[in-house]
Amino acid sequence: MWLWAVLVGAAALIGADQWTKALAVEANRQGGLPVPVIPGLLEFCYVENYAAAMGFFAGMIWLVVACTLLVSGAIVAALFLYKNHTVFSYLTCMLLLAGGLGNLWDRFHYGFVVDFIHVLFFPYVFNVADCCVTIGVVCFALHYILEARREKAALKATGEE
Repeated sequence: MWLWAVLVGAAALIGADQWTKALAVEANRQGGLPVPVIPGLLEFCYVENYAAAMGFFAGMIWLVVACTLLVSGAIVAALFLYKNHTVFSYLTCMLLLAGGLGNLWDRFHYGFVVDFIHVLFFPYVFNVADCCVTIGVVCFALHYILEARREKAALKATGEE
């Protein structure tokens, strides 16, 4: 059941990512951006990102696409093969899959990634897929830490520490 919930959740997040990007593209086409959301803190703007996160790998998009496909395949495999899933590992899979595939879709559809969320004290502009990846990495770290603690406690309980 959890496996399908993760896949459906990832599909819903990809849909939300693509819908918000389509809104940003249309608003930009009509000259309606940037839009202050919280003055002095948050605005919606429009950026065509031809690189990867924070401008890395510009001109090497083939590498970004290949890595995204490999990691997405590994995530799907992990969903079915990993035996110690927790809420955090399921969230990690859902969020990383959604974020990676959401931005991958942009690369094929537009030839670049549409970014539109700008927190004014942060120099980069990002999107919903980027948020998914960032939160997914945090979930992965939490899963790893909690799993390590669980294993340490199990070893201590058996006297194998």
